Amino acid sequence: MDRFVRRGDLVLAAVVGAVVLAGTVFYTRGFHAGDLKAYAMVVVGVSALTVRGRFPLFAVTLAGLSTGFYYVGPFPDGPEMLTFAVASFLAVAEGHRLAGYLGTAAGLAVFGSAEFAVGPPHIGRFVSVLAWVLVVLCAGEVFRYHRAYVIEARRRKDEAERTREEEFRRRATEERLRIAREVHDVLAHQISLINVQAGAALHRRDPEQAYAALDAIKDASKQTLRELRRTLGVLRQVDEAQPLSPAPSLDRIDDLISQTKDAGLPVRLVVSGEQRDLPTPVDLAAYRIVQEALTNAVRHAGEATATVLVRYGPDQVVVEVCDDGAGTGAAEGNGIRGMRERAATLGGTLAAGPRPGGGFLVRASLPLTETV
Repeated sequence: MDRFVRRGDLVLAAVVGAVVLAGTVFYTRGFHAGDLKAYAMVVVGVSALTVRGRFPLFAVTLAGLSTGFYYVGPFPDGPEMLTFAVASFLAVAEGHRLAGYLGTAAGLAVFGSAEFAVGPPHIGRFVSVLAWVLVVLCAGEVFRYHRAYVIEARRRKDEAERTREEEFRRRATEERLRIAREVHDVLAHQISLINVQAGAALHRRDPEQAYAALDAIKDASKQTLRELRRTLGVLRQVDEAQPLSPAPSLDRIDDLISQTKDAGLPVRLVVSGEQRDLPTPVDLAAYRIVQEALTNAVRHAGEATATVLVRYGPDQVVVEVCDDGAGTGAAEGNGIRGMRERAATLGGTLAAGPRPGGGFLVRASLPLTETV
């Protein structure tokens, strides 16, 4: 980068130097030995531009002094002022404001002291030069402001794009987790029921009882396929005019309990509070938590009975599933972790663990105001 800056300064100095020297030769009507001092001032001013990137204060000051001494030489008028203007403008425009103003003041001090010493005839020229220099400095300030505005706008645009990408990735991750929980809950519950019913069918000698178990297996597998189609339809982003079956909710909890009873686990349902429609995310989460808790009870409780409590409150709904089995319940695996994630996503809480008197308890409290 430093090499690039030095190369750019050399190119700038060469271009400005060529213009100033050509203009000076034009004004002096050719090169004359008496004008060597004038050309020396031109060379000094142009050489200042070669180091302006690394030493802006020195460069502007040197360009200002050389320009001031040139015009009080006295030498013929020429474009030497261009060197001073370029150095001052670029210093201010690139943010080296102190260097730009101090260097400009130094050059004006030399030129102004000489002009005032000569007398009123030259004071007018100093005023015109001063006005010209102020215009250059103002142009540098405008360019600096515009440059800063463009840089800030680009930074904000890049930040907005990065934020959008992060938000997209976050939403995609949340959606994958949600679908993973759905697939786990569907498969875990229904396949557990199928497994229990299949085991019961193998050990029952009465054909009627075996046929009943097989019929329950048929219903459970049909329900599993139906819910898997719905979940996979989300993955494929398939829009359906009407869903094949109602979405899981507490309104269908009787069917869930009936399936669990068919699997051999007696379940009692208790509903308290004023039953009403719940926000869809809360309704789905409550249903899935009850479903997963009953699945764990079927797997681990053994000979037991279970109770499902649904309590509607003014600002939350509470679901509890407890059993009095000899088992200690499920370990902290994907099932309980998924239930915790469902509750936490909605701003709720979930507790799961052995009961003091035996059995296992799952309790979830879900606020009715959805947390985004």
